[in-house]
Amino acid sequence: MPGTVTEKLIEDHLVDGLMEPGEEIALDIDQTLTQDATGTMVMLELEAMDVDHLETELSAQYVDHNLIQEDNKNPDDHLFLKSACEKWGIWYSPAGNGVSHPVHQERFGVPGKTLLGSDSHTPAAGAMGMLAMGAGGLDVAMAMAGEPYRVNMPEVWGVELRGELPAWCSAKDVILEMLRRHDVDGGVGRVIEYHGPGLASLTAMDRHVIANMGTELGATSTVFPADDAVKQFLAQQHRAAEFKPLHADDDVEYHVTETIRLDEIEPMIAKPSSPGNVVPVADVQGKEIYQAYIGSSANPGLRDFAVPAMIVDGQRVPPEISFDVNPTSRQMLQNLTDMGYLGKLYASGARVHQAGCNGCIGMGQAPATGRNSLRTVPRNFPGRSGTREDSVFLCSPETAAASALTGEITDPRTLEETHGITYPDWTEPEQIIVDESALSPPPETLGGELEKGPNVKSLPTFERVPNAITGPVLMKVGDDISTDEIMPAGSEVLPYRSNIPKISEWVFDQIEQGFYERASKQGAPWLVVGGSNYGQGSSREHAALAPYHLGMRAALAVSYARIHWQNLVNFGIVPLEFMIGTTTMPSTRATPSNCRPFARSYRTVARSPCATPRKIRRSRSSTG
Repeated sequence: MPGTVTEKLIEDHLVDGLMEPGEEIALDIDQTLTQDATGTMVMLELEAMDVDHLETELSAQYVDHNLIQEDNKNPDDHLFLKSACEKWGIWYSPAGNGVSHPVHQERFGVPGKTLLGSDSHTPAAGAMGMLAMGAGGLDVAMAMAGEPYRVNMPEVWGVELRGELPAWCSAKDVILEMLRRHDVDGGVGRVIEYHGPGLASLTAMDRHVIANMGTELGATSTVFPADDAVKQFLAQQHRAAEFKPLHADDDVEYHVTETIRLDEIEPMIAKPSSPGNVVPVADVQGKEIYQAYIGSSANPGLRDFAVPAMIVDGQRVPPEISFDVNPTSRQMLQNLTDMGYLGKLYASGARVHQAGCNGCIGMGQAPATGRNSLRTVPRNFPGRSGTREDSVFLCSPETAAASALTGEITDPRTLEETHGITYPDWTEPEQIIVDESALSPPPETLGGELEKGPNVKSLPTFERVPNAITGPVLMKVGDDISTDEIMPAGSEVLPYRSNIPKISEWVFDQIEQGFYERASKQGAPWLVVGGSNYGQGSSREHAALAPYHLGMRAALAVSYARIHWQNLVNFGIVPLEFMIGTTTMPSTRATPSNCRPFARSYRTVARSPCATPRKIRRSRSSTG
């Protein structure tokens, strides 16, 4: 039977389960990705499990989030992560080498492989014809130790692309259009697979932009075929021998279908404070801004910096505007310098920062109070920028550059009339500087001691989940509550990522200042009530670990984001779902106490791995 790219990837890695939407499946994982905001927990979990060697083909640890070294905490954790890489045989990318997702695509992305990452934007690697998924740290640690990753078989959402993007539009406008149509939960239970003749005009890094922000749609992953664009990218990165084609079969049927005409795309923007709050830029143009920010894993390609540099060439950004440029890798900085683009950005008044996530995770570049910030980052959840009452808009590099020049939200198509600027003629170069000198490969001899600074604390003790939980509801929230609102990011909080007792002081702080004191006074157990899509956003386990430390033992919500549901289950918080529209209660089934539930079905509360194993077979749903 004809297969999609997604189905071929799943079939090649299927360990257990039926390939029918909603059925639980187990997948063999080839590669893992961890970064410093989540990787410290992964390494502590490997230590707690007494793992002596890894089973993955390749695992890589990146230091890209917590780069500000205002005291010892961040550098101490970097040394801890380096020692963990030497102990278990993990590639190590140090501070300043770049953002995990584009660097991983450049150095390690291989068509046909599976990748599990302790970062929710890991699906960016789908640009290479990989099945890449974000997960909580414990699930990634288990995969590194050789356990299959369990998830519900997704529907495959085929999105056909036709035509070519017009001037002043780019890949970011495509994914923003998807978010305009479907909001932040439109992809739940699905893998988005792009296909069609329009792919020919999108480079591998253009596809990275789209795959990266498929996470904001709630999708399990995003997948592209491995075609000539991927072949050209690998050749550019001096890795041509690692290319192998991967395409959907002819006449394949998708569970859900959609078409986007690229030639009808216009500049789009997500208003505060949700990636799904999207409108055309023309609808909000004229609003004054304080900041225009270019960079992050959601716009990491060479063209994402070169095109803005050509737009502002010979121009000067007004002095009251903070024009922030965050190159995504050391290699990117070298190429921007070598090609002359970095000089154009500096001459325009840009502030060029070190290669890393930086302001995307609230690690610097916070906007002023009450002022608008335009960013090419993937998320604009409340307070994520580092400023509590922030006003962050998500846009393309073209819109950010145009708005930096004018000092207000600007449809970039108007620059031809107002500034005499024509859309830059950009072609991806065949040859670039390739620099992997900062990457440390696994040492020949593994082992050694973990180097723990005073801020690195062992995992807390977890109680057995009781048969009944009785306690007050201490927090009630609405739909689409994000992990950034449950457990904030930023330069004040994230340095305590390996210190659960300390980081718990910020639980729900974005929603209610003083919640920590109230919860501490109450003590365990207490509960949270939420709406739909509870826990969307980051894969950070701290959004489960820290509430657990404070005494949270159960959540009652309409529905949950996939990764956060898994994290709650992994650390002993029971995620219950309201039975909407029915007066009957679901039946209960005893589960042996030594069994750990894994990936949820969106139709059920939990499933048990202690059930009789099912015969592996491939089957397609007959539904449309």
